[in-house]
Amino acid sequence: MSADRPVQEFYSIGEVCTLTDLKPHVLRYWESQFRFLNPAKNRSGNRVYKAREVELIMLVKHLLYTEKFTIEGARQRVDQYRRSGELKTAARQALAFETVQELRVGLEEVAAVLDGRPVAPRPTPEPAESK
Repeated sequence: MSADRPVQEFYSIGEVCTLTDLKPHVLRYWESQFRFLNPAKNRSGNRVYKAREVELIMLVKHLLYTEKFTIEGARQRVDQYRRSGELKTAARQALAFETVQELRVGLEEVAAVLDGRPVAPRPTPEPAESK
């Protein structure tokens, strides 16, 4: 999620996909698996996400793709954060971690270009099978 984007009250599914680097079908699946991901719908019936939901999506992405939790494990970890009052902090830390990772990759790509090395396409991360 880019730090240079203005904060909005609501985001469309396309905007959330751009911010989180996730596909719409992934977001829709996660909505069925995580009860706290329940975006409202606008008058046209399209999903609209609040900034808080985008932060939670980034936390789920971090737990699944970086920490390699299963869906159930990520669900339990989020519940643990919620019970301990650490959910907001955990979501923001996950966002910060993912932002730093994106910046690191970008800097490595710039360094490769400057050194005349080819830049490989970025792989799409996959969630783990178990944890």
